[in-house]
Amino acid sequence: MRVPMLLAGLLLVLAPAAAQTAPDAPAFSAAEIRKHVTFLADDKLEGRDAGTPGHETAARYVAEQFAALGLKPGGDEGGWYQQVSLAEYGLDDRRPASLRIDARKFTNGGDVLIAPSPRFGSTTQTMTGEAVFVSYGLEAPELGLDDYAGLDVRGKFAVMLVGLPKGLSGEAAATLNRSRGTVAAKHGAIGILYVVPPDDARRWRYASDTLLQDAHKWLSKEGYPDGQDPGVQIGAYLNAAAAAALFEGARTSSAQVFAAAGAPKGFALKHRVTLARTSKVHAYRSPNVIGILPGSDPKLTDQYVVLSAHLDHVGRDPHLPGDKIHNGAMDNAAGVATMIEAARAFAKSLNRPRRSILFVALTAEEDGLLGSSYLAQHPVTGTGRVVADVNLDMPILLYDFQDVIAFGGEHSTMGEIVARAGARMGVTVSPDPMPEEQFFVRSDHFNFVKAGVPSIFLMTGFKNGGETAFRDFLANHYHQPSDQIDLPFNWEAGAKFARLNYWIAREVADADGPPRWYEGNMFGERFAKEAPKAPRPAKPIG
Repeated sequence: MRVPMLLAGLLLVLAPAAAQTAPDAPAFSAAEIRKHVTFLADDKLEGRDAGTPGHETAARYVAEQFAALGLKPGGDEGGWYQQVSLAEYGLDDRRPASLRIDARKFTNGGDVLIAPSPRFGSTTQTMTGEAVFVSYGLEAPELGLDDYAGLDVRGKFAVMLVGLPKGLSGEAAATLNRSRGTVAAKHGAIGILYVVPPDDARRWRYASDTLLQDAHKWLSKEGYPDGQDPGVQIGAYLNAAAAAALFEGARTSSAQVFAAAGAPKGFALKHRVTLARTSKVHAYRSPNVIGILPGSDPKLTDQYVVLSAHLDHVGRDPHLPGDKIHNGAMDNAAGVATMIEAARAFAKSLNRPRRSILFVALTAEEDGLLGSSYLAQHPVTGTGRVVADVNLDMPILLYDFQDVIAFGGEHSTMGEIVARAGARMGVTVSPDPMPEEQFFVRSDHFNFVKAGVPSIFLMTGFKNGGETAFRDFLANHYHQPSDQIDLPFNWEAGAKFARLNYWIAREVADADGPPRWYEGNMFGERFAKEAPKAPRPAKPIG
């Protein structure tokens, strides 16, 4: 991702001493990759959906592979599994959700959209209060944003525009958007009402398609979704008609707010709002599978490098004609297989890594990156700490890749490490060809980023036929029953991908110091403010 390639000779000059005096170079087996993918993508596992017998079978298989390699169990109570409490939840249609503005009622799915919650079981939740318009509801002093300045939202609904102000980078926007609920809670709001401009039909359709559907979260022992008391207990989207009613009598109408250039200042509204919903919740558990290879250096063994890959896929769809099983061969049996093969290389190496390696097959990625979110907030390292995550998610193993895209590589010294690992194999690092997809914030590694850990994940690149292979897979096989073992896999590419990720993790594990965020990087400043930073290279790497 915007990390071009250094010349091989320059890379060797710049490489740390640990990388120059390379350990033994283990062999990587295409046959092993094929064996793992064949098992994990078998129809008998029915798509490995988290919480199903098929996922449990897959988890046992990974645990057996870890045990055979001599890894140490890293899960709960000395076992291989870290059990994650999960909830699938939706609205109870017997008690339709609704929003009232004073006495005027708006039904869910019409002029308002109200999502379910996993917190309140089957009990109807009703919240009533005044409302305050807070512009975009953002608070980021480093970017000059303070939408709550001078406003009192304690015990009230925070009313905010959907979307974000212009001028923010895609990754900054994604991060700030996720923080709006916690910021509102910090200021004492009881709920959030998002108002959607009349000319934003696309966003309203998207919200309609997602908010009213069943959803998944992991739950803390207190029942908090994603382990955090949200403070803001309820929320809704309002279309232009509902927004007009809410802003009626205020100093500025909703139409004027929608038409304003830039970010309009906030102000109090005149009406009381009552928001009610009833949710139904199905609670279950599913494991992360964790193996540990202890580091050889007593001074560094309590520092951990994570190699992660999600084990789950989307399961079985009984409504499909014909083949009903989403086997997930590429997504992500291929990632798990390459992670296991990298683990085999580490375990069989004559020179153990200085830092410890944590190998993790994650659950519930397809349900919202839930297994990695739980692990990042419930580390299994005791008094140790995670210093890097190398994530393996859906490598397209259909061709002999000649380049890779390192999502996250431009944010920390992990990008330099990827470039050096690629150089020793003749693999270049290419810029992100699809920045609009924001892949950096869409895979499991991003939960480690939010825990302050420099992290990357690699996508096989577009050279040597890669673009055609990648786009064809996305168009015709991604999350389809056809993502199965009869795709024209290039198993040698799987071994090559395992080797590349091994060398990345190996350098991190053996270096004198851990990876560092670059000075001034927003993710480092936001999530690891006190951690030492590295100077950004004077020119782009390469």
